[in-house]
Amino acid sequence: MASDRRIGVLARHLGVEMDFESHTATAISASPTSGFQGNSVFSHVVRAPEDPILGVTVAYNKDPSPVKLNLGVGAYRTDEGKPLVLNVVRKAEQQLVNDRSRVKEYLPITGLADFNKLSAKLIFGADSPAIQENRVTTVQCLSGTGSLRVGAEFLARHYHQRTICIPQPTWGNHPKVFTLAGLSVKTYRYYDPATRGLNFQGLLEDLGSAPSGAIVLLHACAHNPTGVDPTPQQWENIRQLIRSKGLLPFFDSAYQGFASGSLDSDAQPVRMFVADGGELLVAQSYAKNMGLYGERVGALSIVCRNADVAGRVESQLKLVIRPMYSNPPIHGASIVAVILKDRNLYNEWTIELKAMADRIISMRRQLFDALRARGTPGDWSHIIKQIGMFTFTGLNSEQVAFMTKEYHIYMTYDGRISMAGLSSKTVPHLADAIHAAVTRAA
Repeated sequence: MASDRRIGVLARHLGVEMDFESHTATAISASPTSGFQGNSVFSHVVRAPEDPILGVTVAYNKDPSPVKLNLGVGAYRTDEGKPLVLNVVRKAEQQLVNDRSRVKEYLPITGLADFNKLSAKLIFGADSPAIQENRVTTVQCLSGTGSLRVGAEFLARHYHQRTICIPQPTWGNHPKVFTLAGLSVKTYRYYDPATRGLNFQGLLEDLGSAPSGAIVLLHACAHNPTGVDPTPQQWENIRQLIRSKGLLPFFDSAYQGFASGSLDSDAQPVRMFVADGGELLVAQSYAKNMGLYGERVGALSIVCRNADVAGRVESQLKLVIRPMYSNPPIHGASIVAVILKDRNLYNEWTIELKAMADRIISMRRQLFDALRARGTPGDWSHIIKQIGMFTFTGLNSEQVAFMTKEYHIYMTYDGRISMAGLSSKTVPHLADAIHAAVTRAA
């Protein structure tokens, strides 16, 4: 009978057995692991290696030495070695807290409208013709990484060329982000170990031989990990080559204002490409320049030929974002919008931003002077010629291992150090370690 079947299902759910002839019930005894005996279905999973950058911090945290120094992860520190929350960020947050009309509703798929509009103005300039002609679509994303991933997913679906050319070297996450999005990654020469500067000729040759229509990843400023940027004239030559070859530029702008201390100067390469009327993508991050690392605040902008195309592109970006994370978080973007909208807060931000940039520039000078005072073999002028958060020291992996073992200094194996992790107190210790590594572990 149907009623008996229903009672039987319910009884099994309750852990009893029914005898429908005698209408008696018996409890089912089961061990806690019945049905789950044997190995885990995931027992074949191998332990993944630590992320090469974040793994530096893991190793650093395990070291009990009182003189240990972490120069691996790119996060700003004060001269006392402490994380910094900008005063202007605290003021913006207080405004948000005091506004009782604010709610925690979902944002649209594309994010906070004010944030998107102001982010586009920040990178392209308030008088940008692309903005005035409504040729730009901007969507809020999860910091720089999320912006790159959304852009890459869009290109993999809607752009005719799947090849993306990235500089050698580049940020370690770039090839992973683009490969997992479905693009084919190739490299172009960028850094010259001999000069510890730009291999400009190699760059031009490699981009000149790139497949027609290939995507080209460009660091807008403060190239990570080398700190080596093209000159304005070199940027113009790169622009001409990219446009003549029909390549598609994709800028990663993680350090606007943080490199030189000037928001406009650091955006010039991007604006140069926008001014010629061509199309491009830009990923922005507010992690460094507003210190909003953990808020994961970023934006992807795509500059199109006309407003109609921009509108259609935005509709497809929504289809990328919706199944990925549905919509972005509200708090960090609201902080950015408050600061960029308020003239006084904006001006205060530019002052704090320049102070961070100037401290990093000062650390470069102090380290260079310390190495020169010690008579450390080699030309270390690249330390003050490079720009931004990172310096590519030129130290090899053996020297890096020596410095970690003997001096408890942690950095990535390629010799990249975060200048923002240095302080006036720790420069002598680092200089001693570099000197020892060069003279004893060469």
